[in-house]
Amino acid sequence: MRTPQRSQHDVVVIGSRCAGAATAMLLARAGHDVAVVDRSRFPSDVLSPHGLVRGGVVQLNRWGLLDDVLATGAPAVREVTFRREDTQITRRIKERAGVDLLLAPRRHILDTLLVTAARKAGAQVRTGVTATGLRRDSAGRVVGLDAHGADGQPVELTARYVGGADGLRSRTAGWGGAQASESFTPDTATFYMYVADPGWPAYEFHIAPKAFAGVFPTHGGEGCVWLARPTAAFASLRAAGRDRVAALVAEIDAVSPTLAARVRSGRITSVVRGAAHLPNYVRQPVGPGWALVGDAGYHRDPITGHGITDAFRDAELLATAIHGSLRDPADEHEAMAAYHSQRDAALRETFDLTKALTSFPPPDRFVELQIQLADALEREASHLASFPAPAGMAAVAA
Repeated sequence: MRTPQRSQHDVVVIGSRCAGAATAMLLARAGHDVAVVDRSRFPSDVLSPHGLVRGGVVQLNRWGLLDDVLATGAPAVREVTFRREDTQITRRIKERAGVDLLLAPRRHILDTLLVTAARKAGAQVRTGVTATGLRRDSAGRVVGLDAHGADGQPVELTARYVGGADGLRSRTAGWGGAQASESFTPDTATFYMYVADPGWPAYEFHIAPKAFAGVFPTHGGEGCVWLARPTAAFASLRAAGRDRVAALVAEIDAVSPTLAARVRSGRITSVVRGAAHLPNYVRQPVGPGWALVGDAGYHRDPITGHGITDAFRDAELLATAIHGSLRDPADEHEAMAAYHSQRDAALRETFDLTKALTSFPPPDRFVELQIQLADALEREASHLASFPAPAGMAAVAA
């Protein structure tokens, strides 16, 4: 039997995408010994329409990473267009909460940038390493992680805290016994593809009966063009095989002929990707020695999207709680309980709006709910901008 590679840390994070890399970066900037493991290697893509609302941009700005993201070629989006039938309204993004733009960077670029920022802060990032279980002491508290490398080499990491940022089907949640306080699975599906050339100056949202389509401008002059509908409405697309691109364009044409015409005038640069019947849940995010962040702890349907913004918000809430607990173990219970309550309060309104929107109510009601969502997300951005500077940011700024 091969001898395990052993190391000891303050915190081990499982998963190094948006939630995990951000959590590790913030804790490393605060001076803690952090290790991150991820079975993926970077750069690599992930299933995600990847639009950031204002709150996500606020977080990048507060962390000193906004200019880095823009330097990758992610376009600064300063307009939002809403279209319903023959009515179209375009609005300028006003400066609020310290930012005046939106972003939709490709995930293989954004995730790699965040991993790099975590490494620069001092975190040890180990890709190609698969977690296999949590290590516990005699009292049942989590005290580390078992894993193995790509070559099968066993790995043992000891830590005072283990953070699970391993996504929608989080194994950390299962190992920790995290229970869902609420959940539902909507009868919805979202599919998307990338289209270049016609020019995508704005975030776009197209509303029709039982349908919601849109565009997020991204790198290379491309737009992430997406469509959400009840799952049954996608029967022909899901059976289209190699003709999925044409099938998705036809579905978009039925919802918004103007958007479909622009797609046809451009150059489709990807296959069709998407998912149906995604679970929506709120999980218990903390336990003895472990915590969940990002999709591992909370997930909502892409119809309200913006999971990256949720991940950034919760990464800072968790990093703040762990930082306080590491400084004074006597404060652990209060700090982790605060993370739990603050996360639940932050997600409440958007989770409820997601449930309402996934029922695809009549267009007038759908528009009302979208306005409520926009208001909720703007309030959240203002709240995030009011957070004190994360520990270690003074050193970063210097």
